[in-house]
Amino acid sequence: MKRIKELIVVEGKHDVAKLHKLFDCDVVITNGLSLDENAMEMIKAAADRQGVVVLTDPDHPGEVIRKAVMEIAPQARHAFINKEDAIGKRNVGVEYARDQAIIDALNNCVVFDGRSESISWQQYCDLGIIGNSESREKVCRHFHTGHCNNKTLFKRLNMLGVTSEEIREILK
Repeated sequence: MKRIKELIVVEGKHDVAKLHKLFDCDVVITNGLSLDENAMEMIKAAADRQGVVVLTDPDHPGEVIRKAVMEIAPQARHAFINKEDAIGKRNVGVEYARDQAIIDALNNCVVFDGRSESISWQQYCDLGIIGNSESREKVCRHFHTGHCNNKTLFKRLNMLGVTSEEIREILK
């Protein structure tokens, strides 16, 4: 069983069970959006010592948790599971994801660095992604940003340092 050294941030106990089935890893549970002080302190401490990977559900609450973690651990790595790979009987979540989707997400983590603008809003608009969900999804999948709207994708591409030339290559 593969060992993951970073602390993995998940939303619930069923997510932990799923991860422990696949990996030897340390996990902290946020209990959904509650993000108690204990969990935040653990994440902050782990960010400096062992590193942090955020693996939340591909939905709005998952994004809220990612943003909260980024505030206290900006160097955290982010693993994204595609929504269609995480659909359960009643909702969407890590606990319902295919094993391979989780493995792929953890093998393709991204680190966001918001210090510079690698692509301007005008360049982004000129790429023809806005209004073209197929192109947006293609870019999201290629750069492992998770499913997101145009504003979030633009922000994440800048945080990853992606240029308009790189995006044009993907869209060919």
